[in-house]
Amino acid sequence: MTLAIQARGLVKHFGEVKALNGIDLDVEQGKVVGLLGPNGSGKTTTVRILSTLLRPDSGTATIGGHDVVQDPDAVRQLIGLTGQYAAVDQYLTGRENLELFGRLFHLSKKDASARADELLHRFDLTEAADRGIKGYSGGMRRRLDLAASLIGNPSVLFLDEPTTGLDPRSRQGMWEVIEDLVSEGTTVLLTTQYLEEADQLASKIVVLDHGSVIAQGTADELKTQVGGDRIEIDVVDSVDAQRAGDALASLASGAITTDATTGKIVIPVTGGSTAIVSAVRVLDEQSIGIADIALRRPTLDDVFLSLTGHATEQPVESATPSTGRRGRRGRN
Repeated sequence: MTLAIQARGLVKHFGEVKALNGIDLDVEQGKVVGLLGPNGSGKTTTVRILSTLLRPDSGTATIGGHDVVQDPDAVRQLIGLTGQYAAVDQYLTGRENLELFGRLFHLSKKDASARADELLHRFDLTEAADRGIKGYSGGMRRRLDLAASLIGNPSVLFLDEPTTGLDPRSRQGMWEVIEDLVSEGTTVLLTTQYLEEADQLASKIVVLDHGSVIAQGTADELKTQVGGDRIEIDVVDSVDAQRAGDALASLASGAITTDATTGKIVIPVTGGSTAIVSAVRVLDEQSIGIADIALRRPTLDDVFLSLTGHATEQPVESATPSTGRRGRRGRN
């Protein structure tokens, strides 16, 4: 396994606040790893250290084998960064923005223009290329911002909440672009406040809380930690709830919960869809009427609630101070 990103024992303080408390992180080359955590958990601080925008107080981190503190210039040659807010110049057109970034990457005028045309086409911005950014929608600005982060063909891409504020259609479009990049071999470290985004994109999820890693694994592995699938049944006559629970005991993988007042039964199961078919058959044999039955799979929201004691928060993380530049990419 080749690691594109590796961090060991990262610690960072902001005054009395310990933003990172010994973070370890491994990101395999060509994969997407999602950083999840409640507001102020250390996600953005981790990205800023790995992208050379902040120095850790202690610990080490490498990108492509280059130390982010000892060899930041080499790291910047390898990376692209899209921050929480689109870092494009609203007084320029889309094409001018990309050509400007190309020139900052020391591309010739001809090569910067060619690269801009390539990215405008890729991100479906060709028709709007010569319009001012002020007239772009939020989704168009985010696509342009991501395009700018790819000017230097980075092998490692940091995406810090890249779809915040986008409508569902624009968010889906961004997901498709990210999936295409990964299929071409790009490594992505993604922070997000949308759990379905991590579920969709990440091959591995790292959960942070209070600056520490509290869990990691695939989405399915994390969901398994909160108890697996559950069948939820509402019987027609609430007096049948206990009898239904007893009849379904052989299907349960854990303790069954019954409510004789509401007629609701919750049964932890394995086998998912197979178990729900068996449950319907058992209740039919017992002549117990079913008002409603559903198979509920754990979500990443359930994982958050189980691991941190609270659900995810929607506001964008703002616990760390500004570095003075948003969306810094690649070389200086």
